[in-house]
Amino acid sequence: MKLWDKGYDVDKNVELFTTMEDRELDSILIRYDIIASKAHAKVLHKAGVLNDVELYKILNALDELYHQVQGEDFKLSPEDEDCHTAIENFLISKLGELGKKIHTARSRNDQVLTALRLYYREKMKELKTAVEELISKMKEFSSSYGHIAFAGYTHTRPAMPTDVKTWTEAYINALEDDLKLLESVYEIVDQNPLGTGAGYGVPLNIDRELSTEELGFSRTQRNPIYAQHSRGKFEALILHLLVQIMYDLNRIASDIIFLSLLGCFHLPDEITTGSSIMPQKKNPDVLELIRGYFHRILGYQITVTTTASNLIMGYHRDLQLIKKPMFEAFEISIASLKMMNLTFDKLEVNEKQCLASITEDVMATHRVYELVKKGVPFRDAYRQVARELKGRM
Repeated sequence: MKLWDKGYDVDKNVELFTTMEDRELDSILIRYDIIASKAHAKVLHKAGVLNDVELYKILNALDELYHQVQGEDFKLSPEDEDCHTAIENFLISKLGELGKKIHTARSRNDQVLTALRLYYREKMKELKTAVEELISKMKEFSSSYGHIAFAGYTHTRPAMPTDVKTWTEAYINALEDDLKLLESVYEIVDQNPLGTGAGYGVPLNIDRELSTEELGFSRTQRNPIYAQHSRGKFEALILHLLVQIMYDLNRIASDIIFLSLLGCFHLPDEITTGSSIMPQKKNPDVLELIRGYFHRILGYQITVTTTASNLIMGYHRDLQLIKKPMFEAFEISIASLKMMNLTFDKLEVNEKQCLASITEDVMATHRVYELVKKGVPFRDAYRQVARELKGRM
């Protein structure tokens, strides 16, 4: 039975259209919704809505459902609009009239907000671990190859000498800044919206601090209207974080592809793919996909931000459309970090080819500064070296 059922029939096509991918997406979210439901049951117990025996029965039933979900023995049925409905229907089927009490003092609006917050916190922790592991792997790479010099590029043309350590540390520094951004976004997201109802609170005296403590949130999100407004806003912040991480992976991937083309870097066979027609090809598909996925995550950021804009106060069904981009953005970003980690684990540096890239032209600026050290004004030294190079061409 639908939670909003009031005895009238809705056109089946309307039902299909308004739920669309909800059951598929909520199969990801239901585990977090069960955890939040357990905390909420304890709040209802403290408020006097549930007695000791009722609380015990509801917690046991929710634990049973959780284990079924974890073991993939529970699937959302077509009768369940979403995971929130599925949980309540399960409790009613197990506990009868008692199961109908679980929705006291909450709405599907704060229910989904809470489940999403729990999901976001978990995924940001996974993200943090993946970034830290990549940084560690890049430091190992730098330790092995950092002493090797090669030609740096500007305008896709040889410019000045650099080395593997400087190149690697540039991206390590970038990822370290991403970790700082992650900490800031996590702090903002780590607020408990449970108990704010549909955006205007609930007419029952409940202890919201209890659910905050039970769910491990750092603080309670007090204003009920802002709790609803933060859906979309918080997701945009998270996507901004993911965009920054994927931006750095995009640039790393582009550099490795380019440097492997020049022969300075070597991609072993196990991280390349082949061509169906050209036998000699060993393609950097993993790096190309990482490079391309940045644009998808950037697109998700725009989609989510614009979907949540122009909405007046309170919940709107438009907001269900931002769940899928969020789930996919986390999945893609974490997978990309892991694949870049694998790339650095396998990546090799061709020292001979790197040194060969440092031609006389690449050393031109150094020659200018040799003259500067002898007292020649910079601009005169610059023109003198330019003339010398032109004379050799």
